[in-house]
Amino acid sequence: MKTVRLPWRTQSCVLCRDSSRHFFNPRQDTPARVPALHARVRAPQLILALICAFALASSALAADLTVQKWNGNGIDYSGYRAGQNPQLNRFPTQAQILEDLKILQRNWTLIRLYGGDQHSQDVMEVIRREKIGLKVLLGIWLDGKPGKEGENANQTATAIRLANEYKDIVLGVSVGNEILVSWSDHKLTEEKAIEYVDQVKKAVSCPVTVADDSLYWRQPEAKLASHVDFITMHTYPMWGHEDIGTAMPSTIRNYESVRKAHPGKTIVLGEAGWASYTIGAQNAPRAGDEKKQKRYYEELTAWAKANDATLFWFEAFDEPWKGSGTEGHWGLFSEGRKAKLAMQTLYPDLMPAGPTSPGYDSPAVPAAKEKP
Repeated sequence: MKTVRLPWRTQSCVLCRDSSRHFFNPRQDTPARVPALHARVRAPQLILALICAFALASSALAADLTVQKWNGNGIDYSGYRAGQNPQLNRFPTQAQILEDLKILQRNWTLIRLYGGDQHSQDVMEVIRREKIGLKVLLGIWLDGKPGKEGENANQTATAIRLANEYKDIVLGVSVGNEILVSWSDHKLTEEKAIEYVDQVKKAVSCPVTVADDSLYWRQPEAKLASHVDFITMHTYPMWGHEDIGTAMPSTIRNYESVRKAHPGKTIVLGEAGWASYTIGAQNAPRAGDEKKQKRYYEELTAWAKANDATLFWFEAFDEPWKGSGTEGHWGLFSEGRKAKLAMQTLYPDLMPAGPTSPGYDSPAVPAAKEKP
């Protein structure tokens, strides 16, 4: 794998994390006395720590998703644990959300949420109350099936309220998720999607987008492109039956196809990830793997920084409600909040005692409903 030199900001923060042990983790056999602690802190370490804090704060404050640039590390967050399910209105508690956000703010400055619902409300409240250093791309879950008009209206109204109430936190609103790509099971017409986009744009002061697959956005005739403030595209080499060897070329090819279709339009990668376990014929055999997930995460993150592209990695934590197949294993952390291989260097305190992904030699489990 090609070695990529990270920007100065990232290098400083890595060094800062190391030096911060002198501030917060003195040896257990050293009395926790302030004079002794001060004696151990050298001026260069203090300066480096201050630089790191300033860099992270500046990155969050300067984030603008309408500008084609790397706005900081982003990740998709849904905090649903065992027994919780957004379709059943069983949401994580605020205590659980706080645990999650404290984990995420150590490595990310941006998170993406998916619904105008109680979960997003709780996330906003926790970020503000606890002064968590994260900015949010807020979501609205829309469903084009008959009878869903009332739920769509509630989702839209809640997201508009949150965007206006938390202007210091919300960077933008995504109106719908995968509502136009041909294989969507909750597809809307373009005309209806445009109605929702225009409604939200009139009601909020932040930028508005729609998150959809590159298969939709790569069409030059995609009408939504002229209505959104920036394009949010998804790309999944794994669903194209690709394995890790062709993952990055496939990702770049999809990104460039959208850029060619809509020149001059800012493009954000709203979802791109690699599951740590896969089953079914829709994936290459044994494509899901923690070593492959780590490689794709590192290569994609480096590419995004080098190419002025904001990336929201999919996703933070495994979500059991999505099933035991591929869909349940996209997280960089397990449902139990233990670090998978890609995160173990950054999170030594979250090292697992056992496997964080199923093995292929264990008995097969039923597959959840997968994307076509």
